[in-house]
Amino acid sequence: MAIKLYNTLTRKKQIFKPLRDKRVGLYTCGPTVYNYAHIGNLRTYVFADVLQKTLEYNGYEVKRVMNITDVGHLTSDADTGEDKIELESKKEKKSVWEIAKFYTGAFLNDIKELNIKKPETIVPATKIVVDQIKIIKILIGKKYAYETSKAIYFDVAKFKNYNKLSRQPMHQKITAAREEVIKDPEKKHPADFSLWFKLAGRYKNHSMRWPSPWGLGFPGWHIECSAISTKYLGQPFDIHTGGVDHIGTHHTNEIAQSEAAFGKPLAKFWLHSEFLIIDQNKMSKSEKNFITLDTLKRRNFDPLVFRYLVLTAHYRSKLNFTWESLEAAQNALDNLREAIKNLKTATQHTNKLENVRVLRKRFIEEFKNYINDDLETPRALALLWNIVKSKKLDSKTKYALLIDFDKVLGLNLAKIKSEKIPAAILKIVKDREKYRKEKNFKKSDELRKKIESLGWLIEDTPRGPKLKGNLSHT
Repeated sequence: MAIKLYNTLTRKKQIFKPLRDKRVGLYTCGPTVYNYAHIGNLRTYVFADVLQKTLEYNGYEVKRVMNITDVGHLTSDADTGEDKIELESKKEKKSVWEIAKFYTGAFLNDIKELNIKKPETIVPATKIVVDQIKIIKILIGKKYAYETSKAIYFDVAKFKNYNKLSRQPMHQKITAAREEVIKDPEKKHPADFSLWFKLAGRYKNHSMRWPSPWGLGFPGWHIECSAISTKYLGQPFDIHTGGVDHIGTHHTNEIAQSEAAFGKPLAKFWLHSEFLIIDQNKMSKSEKNFITLDTLKRRNFDPLVFRYLVLTAHYRSKLNFTWESLEAAQNALDNLREAIKNLKTATQHTNKLENVRVLRKRFIEEFKNYINDDLETPRALALLWNIVKSKKLDSKTKYALLIDFDKVLGLNLAKIKSEKIPAAILKIVKDREKYRKEKNFKKSDELRKKIESLGWLIEDTPRGPKLKGNLSHT
């Protein structure tokens, strides 16, 4: 069954075919580690994780590479402002290396809690400075880059179809970069971007510095991804992912410098995740409206509740975050977990009403149709609930299907343990049922409270009482 993915480069869905048999090279733009990742950032990594798991579900072997930006990302995408990590080090009165190490660890912990598979290869920009310098030298040799007293710049006018990914008219780039004309009058074009900063002007005291043919300095933001992806995946590779905010600048510049240097495409497919919206604005650190995973945990939300919420929207659609929507996701995930527990302990393992094998195959095909159609996770989630509610499937088959589909959705359903109900609790439940049938509601209510005091919740249903572990007692 073919996988179709929306390619930002072509602006259409295309059938995905890897460049090398069943092996896929996947590059994910990693975080700039000067602060905690906010949940808008984390949405993008959940999307990339679902993509990887979808490819693996279809039998592909995925080699995934991700960078860690620990130098060169300035407070302005127009190559102005301070280095974000340097700025944070001054605020926290720590070294730039301490800042990068701490927030890298925080990010890796966040993705672990969201059940995001850790990329096979993670490379900090500071570990491959030599490789970045090599590409810059190639670009200078091919006259795609030039030197000023302050930096080495990429000459965008020399690169044909510079805006082929963003499709943004050049005059808009010029408008956005007007401030920088004042910053470095030696630039040939306002949209030219920095490959290497010299220790000059505002950067003369920059903490991070390396020797280069142009003197001591540090790399720009964009060149790291070109160096890392080419070194570990080759060029071209299959898929490059990131957020939509990377299309106009970072990914456009990656394409220009990589393709100018090596004369071939950088990546075959470009996939981008939309913004997480809060109060009608995109969530960002600059807007000071960002919420971290730790914020959710302090409000007693399981990180996987946020993952569930992300799955309810297609990755190319804006997702409006509210606390009410997170509550709804919590309730849905709680109910799904409860269904899993019930299915694990159910004694009904055969179904004589219908051919289970045929039904099982049909559900698997339907699931694959959804995830292979540009990662339609909302429809895949709806299918999960159809399976839970189905009267044509036995418990064993339902459980097997849900666990199988969770290989892509990543909600850790296989790790849910059935709670063994103590015999003493079962006896109290039985006694309570006796009093209820006798309409002795005072006595039955007393026993309900006793059950709750022992750490269990009881729910009366048409089929009889159901017990749940009381979270406040666990």
